[in-house]
Amino acid sequence: MLTKGHWLARGAATLALTLGLPAAGLAQGDIGWTLDPTPLQATTGLTHHSGVVLASLTDGGDSGVASDDAALSARLEALEAKHDDLESAYESLEKSLKGYAQTGHSSSTMKISGRIHADLWGFPGDSPGVDGFESDDPNLSPQDRIEFRRVRFGVAGDLPSNMVYKIEMEFAGGDDSQFRDVYLGWDELPVFQMLLLGNQKRPYGLDHINSSRYNVFIERPFVIEGFNQDSRRFGLQSYGFSEDLAWNWRYGVFNQRLIQDEGKYVSDHWQGQIAGRLANTIWYDEASDGRGYAHWAVSGTWADTDQNANDENFADSGIDEARFRTRPEARTDSRWLDTGVIAGSQDYSLLGLEAVMNVGPCQLVAEHQQVWLNRLDNRQVNFHGSYAYLSYFFTGEHMPWDRETGALDRITPFENFFLVDTCRGGCGHGMGAWQIAARWSYADFADQDIQGGVGESFTLGLNWYWTAYSRMQFNYLYGEIDQNDLNAAAGAPNFGNYQVLGARFMVDF
Repeated sequence: MLTKGHWLARGAATLALTLGLPAAGLAQGDIGWTLDPTPLQATTGLTHHSGVVLASLTDGGDSGVASDDAALSARLEALEAKHDDLESAYESLEKSLKGYAQTGHSSSTMKISGRIHADLWGFPGDSPGVDGFESDDPNLSPQDRIEFRRVRFGVAGDLPSNMVYKIEMEFAGGDDSQFRDVYLGWDELPVFQMLLLGNQKRPYGLDHINSSRYNVFIERPFVIEGFNQDSRRFGLQSYGFSEDLAWNWRYGVFNQRLIQDEGKYVSDHWQGQIAGRLANTIWYDEASDGRGYAHWAVSGTWADTDQNANDENFADSGIDEARFRTRPEARTDSRWLDTGVIAGSQDYSLLGLEAVMNVGPCQLVAEHQQVWLNRLDNRQVNFHGSYAYLSYFFTGEHMPWDRETGALDRITPFENFFLVDTCRGGCGHGMGAWQIAARWSYADFADQDIQGGVGESFTLGLNWYWTAYSRMQFNYLYGEIDQNDLNAAAGAPNFGNYQVLGARFMVDF
């Protein structure tokens, strides 16, 4: 180890050369230092002049060096103390910024989320019957449109000791804002696992249980939206899954009224329903991190409806909820399949079956749902519908699967989309993830005197994932509707066909 004396000797020699003091046989740049335990010396030796310089630097300098050492030590101690303070402050800041913001009291947490879905829709071809379904005028075609499909902002978090909460608002309607998920609940419960009370999704229809952030097509199929319009209802629901993640389930009791705009239900007739879903991931390839899996599920509900058949009584919360309707898998002003409020309904039952098979970038999904509705005159009407789709990532990604919920999860591209200038004047880029898909969809809302329409459509889709949190969607639809007496315009046929082009840009955070 070099001592203070070594460094002083080295400095003296260097200073001698710098000042041009003669040194026998020593030229500038010819100094070679021996790093041994003996005092440091120039291998070529120094003359008397350098020795004089060294003597002048060392003679009587011990007190000055001691003073400098004390000052340096004091400064180092001050810097170390400041470093410790900064490190502590950084750790505190990092902890508070891990996706959470501090709420009104320190025992709770809050996470902010949101999504923006901006749409463009065009109707390049349609027949007079379809024109009548949209506007009651067989000579007026559906109008092209741009719109915000979803503009949502919400907060969710935990409360002591095992409570959870969520509040999510929808602002796509401009000044007509609504809520979506609004609930409080309890987690890690015995038997029930998670129990939520409030506005939440009813447990049937895979395409509804999937988040709109992850669905393959812009809009949901006929049968999914028709039998579970807007999906959310006020209720009490339990969520659970097995330890090996092979099974998951949800079940609960709900009020049938859609209250996300009104915020309340007022009636002597509860119009309650019991609903549940049991799902099984029968195969999940752990080795490939879930690039291969298979799933099936069965779901169902029994709903007690009100016999009030006044279709115009929308101000009364107690209006009969026995009504099934849906848009043409695109955004329109009217719902082109619609049973109307079914007079004399007592109750209805629904059974749903679903299956998913995913192998690498390829996925096949199918669902079927059937409704049996009982009426006061002992007549029963039946409605049903199905869909199936095939999707493929030609960039190699796959559709992730959440085994705790039995639903699609977030897609992460191998390479994000980006455009940047390069140092050579060119343009660097990433292509993102690209997915193509095709869907067939069918719904029969016509039986006996209820002629709400029979619809069939084919959709081609292209998805361009920029990142895990942003993408563009493009859809082309061709559809046909028949037996739609309840929705046909005066003097217009009860059938027709249509073509639709749709595009969406979406981000979520």
